[in-house]
Amino acid sequence: MDFNLVVLGGRLAAPPELRVFESGARLLRYLVTVKSDEPRRRVDVLPVTLWDPHDDLVRQDLQPGNRLWTVGSVQRRFWDGTDGRRSRIELVAANVSPRDPESLFPTPADA
Repeated sequence: MDFNLVVLGGRLAAPPELRVFESGARLLRYLVTVKSDEPRRRVDVLPVTLWDPHDDLVRQDLQPGNRLWTVGSVQRRFWDGTDGRRSRIELVAANVSPRDPESLFPTPADA
């Protein structure tokens, strides 16, 4: 069985970009920075795409540095550019939450 599920906990790298199409569909794109110390210290900046984001998320004043939790799948897009065939790997989000992990996963004392 194949399985494509990604969970990212990181910080917003830049203000998100919201695009609204003539059809009414909305596309929210943003970059998430994820720090890691293993196997060596580094910071990854990962592109995320969310189709038709919930109104509550769009209304929030998301700023660089805000923590975001994103659940989705990895996809690779291909297109033809002026310099040949291009591709990009991105996380296509199914769920995005700007809440702290404590509110996502309450401890038994909070329940």
